[in-house]
Amino acid sequence: MIGATEVHAVIIGAGMSGIAMGVALKKAGIDDFVILEKGSDVGGVWHWNRYPGLTCDVPSHLYQYSFAPKPNWSRLFAPGTEIQAYHRQVADDHGLGPHIVTGTEVVSAVFRAGGWDVATAAGDRYRCDFLVAATGVLHHPAVPEIEGLDSFAGPVVHTARWDEGLDTDGKRIAVIGTGSTGVQVVGALQPRARTVAHFTRTPQWILWGPMGLTQPKLVGELLARVPYAERLLYRVLLQASGILADITTTPSWRRSLAQSLARMHLLRVRDRALRRKLTPDYEPLCKRQVVSGNYYSVVQKHNVELVDSGIARITPTSVITADGVEREIDIVVLATGFAAHNYMRPMTLVGRDGLTIDDAWAKGPRGYRMTAIPRFPNFFTMLGPNSPIGSVSLQFTAELTAAYIVQIMQCFRRGEFTEIEPTQAATDEFNEQVREAIEPTIWHTGGCNSWYQNEDGTIDLWPFDRKTMATMLATPDDRHFHFTRS
Repeated sequence: MIGATEVHAVIIGAGMSGIAMGVALKKAGIDDFVILEKGSDVGGVWHWNRYPGLTCDVPSHLYQYSFAPKPNWSRLFAPGTEIQAYHRQVADDHGLGPHIVTGTEVVSAVFRAGGWDVATAAGDRYRCDFLVAATGVLHHPAVPEIEGLDSFAGPVVHTARWDEGLDTDGKRIAVIGTGSTGVQVVGALQPRARTVAHFTRTPQWILWGPMGLTQPKLVGELLARVPYAERLLYRVLLQASGILADITTTPSWRRSLAQSLARMHLLRVRDRALRRKLTPDYEPLCKRQVVSGNYYSVVQKHNVELVDSGIARITPTSVITADGVEREIDIVVLATGFAAHNYMRPMTLVGRDGLTIDDAWAKGPRGYRMTAIPRFPNFFTMLGPNSPIGSVSLQFTAELTAAYIVQIMQCFRRGEFTEIEPTQAATDEFNEQVREAIEPTIWHTGGCNSWYQNEDGTIDLWPFDRKTMATMLATPDDRHFHFTRS
């Protein structure tokens, strides 16, 4: 490509997984790479999401890289701003700054003559041997199609594009969406809002968690002075997190106990009519688990209304529900989640023989062990199809995947091949294993519709445990790949 910058690898995205990939390359002595990030800073979902009440629902000392322990988290469940600062610090500490180009959106990547030609919205061009999509899952805001939404006269804000100058004090606020984001933002806005109407198309089971619990300063000081204690705590939490994978994938008394705890938590709602509105018609844990320590208290406040009737339309000043009730509103907050199955799209991605990713994924995202796609040579995905959203540590997964990809890149550098891609047979075998393993999971048997599901009804999740993942991504299996050698 004329005028292109030539590098060994282009990484798309400087979120959690992109940083993990960059650090893995640096540790392997591979320094000719660039990380292209469309946002103004690193952090991915923690850069884009800045809404009030934003809190991680994973314990802070687990929600970190194994190679970058942070002993002094402020809370047991860290707020979003602190997690964003942590990612910025990790990128700086590991020398990724010179490799990261922010404000740069990749619009196309085409495989030609043994490498990738990458183009950005600004017109920059890159030529690379390897392309790694670290675009994550939760980064394309999903905006619902509601009649009249574009006519609303007041502010309409999606939680993933929050306007930090938005004044919500004393306002009548409509919050649309019932996942973790909706639960968190309702809790944060309620104390100073005039009213909050929480529009819930489908109620969620909510697990109790001490989300606001601060970490004692003494604990942080101890962990900082005794690094072994910090590493031990991380290993213990990582091991304990396997319980979640067990609960969701395997029918057992553990699953029954967790579901019973969710049902018991709902009893905090004293009003029986309100409790009925909040009671889902599917099993707990079927959807992405929501964790909160205060939502059931907040929803019982005098200035909060739970609305379970569907939205018929929105006028310039109000929301009208299907039962004919009109509610005057000043602000509309969309806590409606993301287009979770887009992955690297809407960028144009073209593999061998002109195959586009849209054609390859016409029946839904499919890949080989979360990492690669047939007929897309020298292309890899971080947290690709069937990633463990909600069952295995994402940092652990990203580090494991990065190490796997680096092994392949090192083989390339030794001249063992020029092009590599997974075979269709190996990819089909993996997806058949996923299909069979999904059958007993709560995501399949729980009776719900969720954003875990593709359009064809298949469930885009990791149905195995952490040990199986470590085994599958320990060493590339040559039998599962096509190699071109020249």
